[in-house]
Amino acid sequence: MTARILVVDDIPANVKLLEARLLAEYFDVLTAADGHEALAICDRNQVDLILLDIMMPGIDGFEVCERLKANPKTSHIPVVMVTALDQASDRVRGLKAGADDFLTKPVNDLQLISRVKSLLRLKTLSDELRVRAETAQTIGIDELIRAGDGRLDEAGQILLVDSRANSQERIIKTLKPVADVIAISDPQAALFEAAESAFELVIVNTNFDDYDPLRLCSQFRSLERTRFLPILIITEQGADDMVIRALDLGVNDYIVRPVDPNELVARSLTQIRRKRYNDRLRASVKQTIELAVTDPLTGLSNRRYLDNHLNVLFSRSMARGRPLSVLIADIDRFKQVNDTYGHDGGDQVLKEFANRIRSTVRGADLACRYGGEEFVVVMPDTSPEVAAAVAERLRAAIENTPFLLKLSGETLNITASFGISSRIASVITPDQLMRQADLALYEAKNTGRNRVVASAA
Repeated sequence: MTARILVVDDIPANVKLLEARLLAEYFDVLTAADGHEALAICDRNQVDLILLDIMMPGIDGFEVCERLKANPKTSHIPVVMVTALDQASDRVRGLKAGADDFLTKPVNDLQLISRVKSLLRLKTLSDELRVRAETAQTIGIDELIRAGDGRLDEAGQILLVDSRANSQERIIKTLKPVADVIAISDPQAALFEAAESAFELVIVNTNFDDYDPLRLCSQFRSLERTRFLPILIITEQGADDMVIRALDLGVNDYIVRPVDPNELVARSLTQIRRKRYNDRLRASVKQTIELAVTDPLTGLSNRRYLDNHLNVLFSRSMARGRPLSVLIADIDRFKQVNDTYGHDGGDQVLKEFANRIRSTVRGADLACRYGGEEFVVVMPDTSPEVAAAVAERLRAAIENTPFLLKLSGETLNITASFGISSRIASVITPDQLMRQADLALYEAKNTGRNRVVASAA
């Protein structure tokens, strides 16, 4: 993982120490000796994370953090406050200023690198969502893909795995303002619960007497349903070997006993935000794919998807020696509909036409809007005779029920023409199959419309 990290501290020795540790992990490091210089650097450069001292001359770290989070240009940069102050009030003030995490001097190498990498992963997700949101806004689909600002409008859903009732109660009380917590003592029961429910974070307290908690963490990462579920473990002071093994297994973060309530809340919120960013990113990817292959007016697959998927279905038909048929439908005299009722009326007819295709064809069939008023249905494992019967059923469904224009309340009598073709010995490419169906459609149009014609080839 590579990133640019800004270290802000007025003591040169502290800066050199953090810089050396980060350079050893191949991070690109920038440094600043005070808050004003830090703000100027963030304004001029791309910064991925800030390690910010609190006690500095001029403006302190709290004010620097507040200014960074108030500026839309820098509000997305994770800020880790590195300080000798470890009072609860300082942590609360840092949270209010917008800090994402805390490190107490002297900084432990393991804590430093694990916290930095965790927040950088979170920033990668949020950056990707911001880019997608900007692109969506540019092409007019910003209602579908939104990056959000990372705030938690709804309570988080946390599963706590803890063998002791008294620590369960303390942790539940601590997290109550920000999350709904379900506590389970039995690790295997917790595994099943996590697989069946929509949790956003698992907290594993390593206080088991006769069970290895890292085994549970490993099982979480092995199951498909829980593979991307954030895990935070609670360990004893000095249990660095366990923490290193846990991080290697894919555990996202850790906290040491005695548990600081503010730290537990801050780390839990970071992981919940990461989960929500991750979920939103996956959803946006899915939506982007759907938008790329779906006709926005009718909701059917578009020509791009047809061109790709027909090749797959044709190759499969050839390899298995199974029939494959194609139907092309064209709405008769559709130009008159547009001329008389406008494009709004035409769009309503196209939508209803698509609905009748959906209600007529089978689940295995591929229905597409080919362009304009033309539609294509690809029918795997379908003989010419069955394809003709499907086309005739669709033709009748179009002719026998008038189309209602909802805006005006008028009804229109619509008909359509159909051309069908099937893969036979002389048809050896998808283009040939489509061309034969198109020729059959042309014949249907020229011999009276409102009919089904099968290709003779």
